[in-house]
Amino acid sequence: MADTHFKIMFEGQLRTGVELETAKLNLARLFKSEPPAVERLFNGNPVSLKRGLSHTEAQRYIQALNDAGVEAHIEPDPEISLSLDEIDQPRPDRAPVEHAQASSPYAPPKADVTSDLPRYSTLRIFSIQGRIGRLRYLAWSLALIAASLAATSICFAVLSVSLVGGGLLSTIAFAAFVIVSVQIGTQRLHDAGWSGWLLLLNLAPFIGGIFPFLMLLIPGNTGPNKYGAPPPPNSRAVKVLVGLGLVLLALFVTIMLNSGVEVLKRELETTASEYEQSLPYDDDSDSNEAQPAAPTPGKMF
Repeated sequence: MADTHFKIMFEGQLRTGVELETAKLNLARLFKSEPPAVERLFNGNPVSLKRGLSHTEAQRYIQALNDAGVEAHIEPDPEISLSLDEIDQPRPDRAPVEHAQASSPYAPPKADVTSDLPRYSTLRIFSIQGRIGRLRYLAWSLALIAASLAATSICFAVLSVSLVGGGLLSTIAFAAFVIVSVQIGTQRLHDAGWSGWLLLLNLAPFIGGIFPFLMLLIPGNTGPNKYGAPPPPNSRAVKVLVGLGLVLLALFVTIMLNSGVEVLKRELETTASEYEQSLPYDDDSDSNEAQPAAPTPGKMF
Protein backbone atom coordinates (compact mmCIF):
# COMPACT_ATOMS: atom_id res chain seq x y z
CA MET A 1 0.00 0.00 0.00
CA ALA A 2 1.58 3.26 -1.11
CA ASP A 3 1.31 6.65 0.56
CA THR A 4 1.17 9.10 -2.35
CA HIS A 5 2.88 12.44 -1.97
CA PHE A 6 2.66 15.50 -4.17
CA LYS A 7 4.83 18.38 -5.23
CA ILE A 8 4.10 21.96 -6.27
CA MET A 9 5.34 22.97 -9.72
CA PHE A 10 5.69 26.59 -10.82
CA GLU A 11 6.55 27.90 -14.29
CA GLY A 12 6.35 31.65 -13.72
CA GLN A 13 2.70 32.06 -14.65
CA LEU A 14 0.76 35.02 -13.23
CA ARG A 15 -2.89 35.23 -12.32
CA THR A 16 -5.16 37.42 -14.41
CA GLY A 17 -4.83 41.10 -13.53
CA VAL A 18 -1.64 40.70 -11.46
CA GLU A 19 1.47 42.55 -12.55
CA LEU A 20 4.87 40.88 -12.58
CA GLU A 21 6.42 43.24 -10.02
CA THR A 22 3.44 42.77 -7.72
CA ALA A 23 3.81 38.98 -7.89
CA LYS A 24 7.54 39.20 -7.18
CA LEU A 25 6.97 41.38 -4.13
CA ASN A 26 4.25 39.06 -2.84
CA LEU A 27 6.42 35.97 -3.29
CA ALA A 28 9.36 37.72 -1.62
CA ARG A 29 7.11 38.49 1.34
CA LEU A 30 5.75 34.95 1.22
CA PHE A 31 9.16 33.27 1.25
CA LYS A 32 10.63 35.88 3.60
CA SER A 33 13.31 36.55 1.03
CA GLU A 34 14.67 39.41 -1.05
CA PRO A 35 13.05 40.21 -4.44
CA PRO A 36 16.24 39.39 -6.42
CA ALA A 37 16.19 35.86 -5.00
CA VAL A 38 12.59 35.39 -6.18
CA GLU A 39 13.26 36.63 -9.71
CA ARG A 40 14.93 33.28 -10.52
CA LEU A 41 11.51 31.64 -10.32
CA PHE A 42 10.21 33.63 -13.31
CA ASN A 43 12.60 32.35 -15.99
CA GLY A 44 9.94 30.12 -17.57
CA ASN A 45 11.49 26.81 -16.47
CA PRO A 46 9.48 24.43 -14.25
CA VAL A 47 10.57 24.72 -10.63
CA SER A 48 9.53 22.47 -7.77
CA LEU A 49 8.54 24.80 -4.94
CA LYS A 50 7.63 22.13 -2.40
CA ARG A 51 7.82 18.34 -2.28
CA GLY A 52 6.58 15.55 -0.08
CA LEU A 53 3.17 17.09 0.59
CA SER A 54 -0.10 15.38 1.24
CA HIS A 55 -2.98 16.32 -1.03
CA THR A 56 -4.53 18.57 1.64
CA GLU A 57 -1.25 20.34 2.26
CA ALA A 58 -0.72 20.76 -1.47
CA GLN A 59 -4.14 22.35 -1.83
CA ARG A 60 -3.35 24.84 0.94
CA TYR A 61 -0.03 25.59 -0.70
CA ILE A 62 -1.72 26.25 -4.06
CA GLN A 63 -4.24 28.56 -2.37
CA ALA A 64 -1.43 30.53 -0.75
CA LEU A 65 0.35 30.93 -4.08
CA ASN A 66 -2.88 32.01 -5.76
CA ASP A 67 -3.35 34.65 -3.08
CA ALA A 68 0.16 35.84 -3.90
CA GLY A 69 -0.89 36.34 -7.52
CA VAL A 70 0.76 33.38 -9.27
CA GLU A 71 -0.46 30.12 -10.81
CA ALA A 72 0.99 26.75 -9.85
CA HIS A 73 -0.16 23.16 -10.15
CA ILE A 74 0.08 19.90 -8.24
CA GLU A 75 1.91 16.85 -9.53
CA PRO A 76 2.48 13.44 -7.93
CA ASP A 77 5.89 13.05 -6.35
CA PRO A 78 6.83 9.39 -6.91
CA GLU A 79 10.33 9.84 -5.54
CA ILE A 80 8.98 10.56 -2.07
CA SER A 81 5.90 8.31 -2.15
CA LEU A 82 6.26 5.50 0.37
CA SER A 83 5.33 1.86 -0.04
CA LEU A 84 5.21 -0.88 2.58
CA ASP A 85 7.16 -3.11 0.19
CA GLU A 86 10.10 -0.73 0.29
CA ILE A 87 10.50 -0.52 4.05
CA ASP A 88 13.16 -3.25 4.25
CA GLN A 89 15.07 -2.00 1.24
CA PRO A 90 18.07 0.23 1.93
CA ARG A 91 17.49 3.80 0.82
CA PRO A 92 20.29 5.67 -0.93
CA ASP A 93 21.93 8.56 0.75
CA ARG A 94 20.07 11.67 -0.51
CA ALA A 95 22.22 14.20 1.28
CA PRO A 96 24.33 15.06 -1.80
CA VAL A 97 21.19 15.49 -3.90
CA GLU A 98 19.56 17.71 -1.33
CA HIS A 99 22.74 19.73 -1.01
CA ALA A 100 22.93 20.14 -4.77
CA GLN A 101 19.32 21.24 -4.89
CA ALA A 102 19.89 23.78 -2.13
CA SER A 103 22.89 25.23 -3.93
CA SER A 104 21.10 25.40 -7.27
CA PRO A 105 20.41 28.95 -8.42
CA TYR A 106 16.88 27.86 -9.37
CA ALA A 107 16.00 26.42 -5.98
CA PRO A 108 13.27 28.45 -4.26
CA PRO A 109 13.66 29.67 -0.68
CA LYS A 110 12.66 27.10 1.90
CA ALA A 111 9.59 28.34 3.70
CA ASP A 112 6.25 27.03 4.87
CA VAL A 113 4.05 28.98 2.52
CA THR A 114 0.79 27.79 3.98
CA SER A 115 1.57 29.42 7.31
CA ASP A 116 3.60 32.44 6.19
CA LEU A 117 1.18 34.13 3.80
CA PRO A 118 -1.88 35.61 5.49
CA ARG A 119 -5.11 35.33 3.60
CA TYR A 120 -6.01 38.86 4.67
CA SER A 121 -3.93 41.86 5.64
CA THR A 122 -3.66 43.04 9.23
CA LEU A 123 -5.76 46.06 10.14
CA ARG A 124 -3.71 48.95 11.49
CA ILE A 125 -5.45 52.29 11.89
CA PHE A 126 -2.35 54.30 12.75
CA SER A 127 -0.26 53.22 9.78
CA ILE A 128 0.14 53.91 6.08
CA GLN A 129 0.78 50.20 5.43
CA GLY A 130 -2.01 47.81 4.55
CA ARG A 131 -5.36 48.03 2.81
CA ILE A 132 -8.95 48.86 3.78
CA GLY A 133 -12.14 48.67 1.75
CA ARG A 134 -14.74 51.32 1.05
CA LEU A 135 -17.11 50.46 3.88
CA ARG A 136 -14.37 50.27 6.51
CA TYR A 137 -12.89 53.53 5.22
CA LEU A 138 -16.28 55.21 5.66
CA ALA A 139 -16.67 53.75 9.16
CA TRP A 140 -13.21 54.88 10.25
CA SER A 141 -13.82 58.33 8.77
CA LEU A 142 -17.09 58.68 10.69
CA ALA A 143 -15.36 57.61 13.90
CA LEU A 144 -12.61 60.15 13.22
CA ILE A 145 -15.17 62.91 12.68
CA ALA A 146 -16.93 62.02 15.94
CA ALA A 147 -13.62 62.08 17.81
CA SER A 148 -12.79 65.43 16.19
CA LEU A 149 -16.09 66.94 17.35
CA ALA A 150 -15.40 65.78 20.90
CA ALA A 151 -11.86 67.18 20.73
CA THR A 152 -13.21 70.49 19.39
CA SER A 153 -15.57 70.81 22.36
CA ILE A 154 -12.69 70.20 24.75
CA CYS A 155 -10.55 72.77 22.93
CA PHE A 156 -13.27 75.43 23.23
CA ALA A 157 -13.62 74.66 26.92
CA VAL A 158 -9.87 75.09 27.42
CA LEU A 159 -9.87 78.28 25.32
CA SER A 160 -12.40 79.84 27.66
CA VAL A 161 -9.92 79.37 30.50
CA SER A 162 -6.54 79.86 28.79
CA LEU A 163 -5.90 81.15 25.29
CA VAL A 164 -2.37 79.73 25.20
CA GLY A 165 -3.37 76.30 26.47
CA GLY A 166 -6.42 76.18 24.23
CA GLY A 167 -4.42 77.24 21.18
CA LEU A 168 -1.75 74.62 21.84
CA LEU A 169 -4.36 71.91 22.38
CA SER A 170 -6.19 72.93 19.20
CA THR A 171 -2.96 72.71 17.20
CA ILE A 172 -2.23 69.22 18.52
CA ALA A 173 -5.80 68.06 17.83
CA PHE A 174 -5.73 69.42 14.28
CA ALA A 175 -2.36 67.78 13.56
CA ALA A 176 -3.65 64.45 14.89
CA PHE A 177 -6.75 64.74 12.69
CA VAL A 178 -4.65 65.39 9.58
CA ILE A 179 -2.21 62.55 10.31
CA VAL A 180 -4.92 59.94 10.92
CA SER A 181 -6.84 61.13 7.85
CA VAL A 182 -3.73 60.64 5.72
CA GLN A 183 -3.12 57.19 7.20
CA ILE A 184 -6.57 55.77 6.56
CA GLY A 185 -6.80 57.55 3.20
CA THR A 186 -3.51 55.97 2.11
CA GLN A 187 -4.76 52.51 3.04
CA ARG A 188 -7.94 53.11 1.01
CA LEU A 189 -5.87 54.07 -2.02
CA HIS A 190 -3.65 51.02 -1.51
CA ASP A 191 -6.72 48.81 -1.70
CA ALA A 192 -7.37 50.15 -5.21
CA GLY A 193 -3.71 49.67 -6.16
CA TRP A 194 -2.99 53.41 -6.08
CA SER A 195 -0.21 55.32 -4.40
CA GLY A 196 -0.90 57.29 -1.24
CA TRP A 197 0.62 60.37 -2.86
CA LEU A 198 -2.64 60.78 -4.77
CA LEU A 199 -4.10 62.24 -1.57
CA LEU A 200 -2.44 65.48 -2.64
CA LEU A 201 -5.18 65.77 -5.26
CA ASN A 202 -7.47 66.86 -2.43
CA LEU A 203 -5.56 70.15 -2.42
CA ALA A 204 -6.11 70.77 -6.13
CA PRO A 205 -8.94 73.09 -7.23
CA PHE A 206 -12.07 71.38 -8.52
CA ILE A 207 -10.47 67.91 -8.31
CA GLY A 208 -10.28 68.24 -4.53
CA GLY A 209 -14.07 68.39 -4.38
CA ILE A 210 -14.49 65.18 -6.39
CA PHE A 211 -11.61 62.97 -5.28
CA PRO A 212 -12.99 62.15 -1.78
CA PHE A 213 -16.13 60.75 -3.41
CA LEU A 214 -14.00 58.70 -5.80
CA MET A 215 -12.24 57.15 -2.80
CA LEU A 216 -15.64 56.00 -1.53
CA LEU A 217 -16.87 54.70 -4.88
CA ILE A 218 -13.89 52.99 -6.53
CA PRO A 219 -13.71 49.30 -5.51
CA GLY A 220 -10.50 47.68 -4.34
CA ASN A 221 -8.57 44.82 -5.92
CA THR A 222 -10.13 41.45 -5.20
CA GLY A 223 -6.78 39.72 -4.77
CA PRO A 224 -3.38 40.74 -3.47
CA ASN A 225 -1.60 43.67 -5.04
CA LYS A 226 1.77 45.34 -4.51
CA TYR A 227 0.55 46.80 -1.23
CA GLY A 228 -0.29 43.46 0.35
CA ALA A 229 -3.10 40.97 0.83
CA PRO A 230 -6.73 42.08 0.61
CA PRO A 231 -8.40 43.46 3.75
CA PRO A 232 -10.50 41.15 5.91
CA PRO A 233 -14.29 41.08 5.47
CA ASN A 234 -16.24 43.87 7.11
CA SER A 235 -17.23 43.08 10.67
CA ARG A 236 -20.66 43.68 12.14
CA ALA A 237 -19.32 46.65 14.09
CA VAL A 238 -18.23 48.31 10.84
CA LYS A 239 -21.65 47.81 9.28
CA VAL A 240 -23.47 49.08 12.37
CA LEU A 241 -21.22 52.14 12.58
CA VAL A 242 -21.77 52.98 8.91
CA GLY A 243 -25.53 52.50 9.23
CA LEU A 244 -25.69 54.70 12.32
CA GLY A 245 -23.54 57.32 10.64
CA LEU A 246 -25.75 57.40 7.56
CA VAL A 247 -28.87 57.77 9.72
CA LEU A 248 -27.32 60.66 11.65
CA LEU A 249 -26.15 62.22 8.40
CA ALA A 250 -29.65 61.99 6.91
CA LEU A 251 -31.10 63.51 10.09
CA PHE A 252 -28.56 66.32 10.02
CA VAL A 253 -29.28 67.08 6.36
CA THR A 254 -33.02 67.11 7.06
CA ILE A 255 -32.60 69.53 9.95
CA MET A 256 -30.35 71.77 7.90
CA LEU A 257 -32.82 71.81 5.00
CA ASN A 258 -35.72 72.67 7.31
CA SER A 259 -33.68 75.40 8.96
CA GLY A 260 -32.70 76.76 5.57
CA VAL A 261 -36.32 76.83 4.42
CA GLU A 262 -37.37 78.67 7.57
CA VAL A 263 -34.58 81.22 7.19
CA LEU A 264 -35.47 81.75 3.53
CA LYS A 265 -39.13 82.20 4.43
CA ARG A 266 -38.32 84.82 7.07
CA GLU A 267 -36.02 86.62 4.65
CA LEU A 268 -38.77 86.76 2.02
CA GLU A 269 -41.28 88.07 4.54
CA THR A 270 -38.84 90.72 5.76
CA THR A 271 -38.01 91.78 2.21
CA ALA A 272 -41.69 92.03 1.27
CA SER A 273 -42.45 94.09 4.37
CA GLU A 274 -39.56 96.47 3.71
CA TYR A 275 -40.65 96.85 0.09
CA GLU A 276 -44.20 97.73 1.09
CA GLN A 277 -42.94 100.30 3.57
CA SER A 278 -40.74 101.89 0.93
CA LEU A 279 -43.67 102.56 -1.43
CA PRO A 280 -44.95 106.25 -1.44
CA TYR A 281 -48.40 106.82 0.06
CA ASP A 282 -50.31 109.61 -1.90
CA ASP A 283 -53.75 109.03 -0.44
CA ASP A 284 -53.81 112.39 1.41
CA SER A 285 -52.62 114.42 -1.57
CA ASP A 286 -55.05 112.69 -3.91
CA SER A 287 -57.98 113.42 -1.59
CA ASN A 288 -57.00 117.09 -1.32
CA GLU A 289 -56.87 117.43 -5.09
CA ALA A 290 -60.26 115.80 -5.45
CA GLN A 291 -61.99 118.36 -3.10
CA PRO A 292 -63.50 121.52 -4.81
CA ALA A 293 -61.89 124.84 -4.05
CA ALA A 294 -63.62 126.97 -1.40
CA PRO A 295 -65.51 130.04 -2.76
CA THR A 296 -63.82 133.38 -2.32
CA PRO A 297 -65.72 135.73 0.03
CA GLY A 298 -67.23 138.81 -1.68
CA LYS A 299 -67.65 137.25 -5.04
CA MET A 300 -71.17 136.37 -5.90
CA PHE A 301 -72.47 135.20 -9.19
